[in-house]
Amino acid sequence: MTQEQFAVIIRTDALIGDKLGRLYGNGEEAVLLQRNRYAGLLERHMQAFGEKKGTALFSAPGRTEIGGNHTDHNHGRVLAAAVNLDTVCAASPREDLTVHFLSEGYEPITLSLDRLDPLPGEQGTTAALIRGVAAGMADAGYRIGGFDATVTSTVAGGSGLSSSAALEIMLTGVFDGLFNTFSMPFAQRAQIGKKAENIYFGKPSGLLDQMASAAGGLVTVDFADPAEPKVEALQYDFAQKGFVLAVVGTGGSHANLTDHYAAIPAEMKQIASFFGQETLRGITTEQIRERAGELRKQFSDRAVLRAIHFTEENDRVPMQVAALKEDRMTDFLQLIIDSGRSSFMYLQNVFADNTDQSLSTALCLAETMLKGKGAWRVHGGGFAGTTLNFVPAGEIGRFIQVMDGTFGKGATHVLNIRPVGADCIFAPEA
Repeated sequence: MTQEQFAVIIRTDALIGDKLGRLYGNGEEAVLLQRNRYAGLLERHMQAFGEKKGTALFSAPGRTEIGGNHTDHNHGRVLAAAVNLDTVCAASPREDLTVHFLSEGYEPITLSLDRLDPLPGEQGTTAALIRGVAAGMADAGYRIGGFDATVTSTVAGGSGLSSSAALEIMLTGVFDGLFNTFSMPFAQRAQIGKKAENIYFGKPSGLLDQMASAAGGLVTVDFADPAEPKVEALQYDFAQKGFVLAVVGTGGSHANLTDHYAAIPAEMKQIASFFGQETLRGITTEQIRERAGELRKQFSDRAVLRAIHFTEENDRVPMQVAALKEDRMTDFLQLIIDSGRSSFMYLQNVFADNTDQSLSTALCLAETMLKGKGAWRVHGGGFAGTTLNFVPAGEIGRFIQVMDGTFGKGATHVLNIRPVGADCIFAPEA
């Protein structure tokens, strides 16, 4: 089958339409948009690399963090979901260990996988993530190889939806689909992605982003044992309850924020060390409160506040899960607001520099529109990026108008929960 024939199938095949509908929404317009997107990706792949055998299409979603802000890195609990914005790839296997990686909007990358250790000077680059994922796959006993890839993404960098995790999980899919049987357990995908991000890319993230992208759907995850996190799938239709999930990108840059992100788990672990533990999991708010005088002298006020944020937020996640299971939407929304308040006041991840308070402004505007009928909070890592909002469906138009008017056209993204994590959309010769 030629890639031109492949593109025709993507544009017309009913089964492909059903799969795309499941991933992106069953509306005819949404399916047509994705058909054209994937077919166009294939056509660009052929233009860049010529006719290739074994070309396949892969996708991995971004994620939204609903509960558990900065808890995963201290072995806490989270509530998260994969979303309908994703990173997609047309990839063809090579017979050598060379990777050609052509991502829309970025300079082409060429690297060799003959070395799988972290390379000096590669930290902070996409090449580092490719090498790190390859190393993780090889360490886990999977075959790896070189490939030619053409990539596009609706998970924009800095959007707060974890573009890096979507890329990492997509890469596990590429290696798994091209050189293995595309049967890797989702938890293993997540662990490989996290290792690539921590060790090769150099960002000290937890496991939340990768786990949500790899698992798909709405999930609650308990990281008490990060080697074997407990994942529970949840079923809840926010749209049926009259609410729209919307993230607002405020335009802030994540550049030069690594030290701010790293300080959060580091300060939490300072407090944990006082109690003879590596992480805060199992330590209570009461324990911290009773020793607050000693703790603030030995460490800092901010470390104490961040530790209390963790203990309270970690307890809040199962309350959010229970509210959803028992269909107590009003209680759930209040818990989201409480989470956001704790992040702003105690975790202190809404702004890194008081000359840029774009996230603060977005939260303030959301409160003026949603108080008493919705919810709002900082989304993800914080300091720059996005807010998460639960907006009554009848008011989403006005909400978008205000937010886009403040932060620029397209700042607001309406999210749907995607039921599938890493996916091989189609492999014509499989």
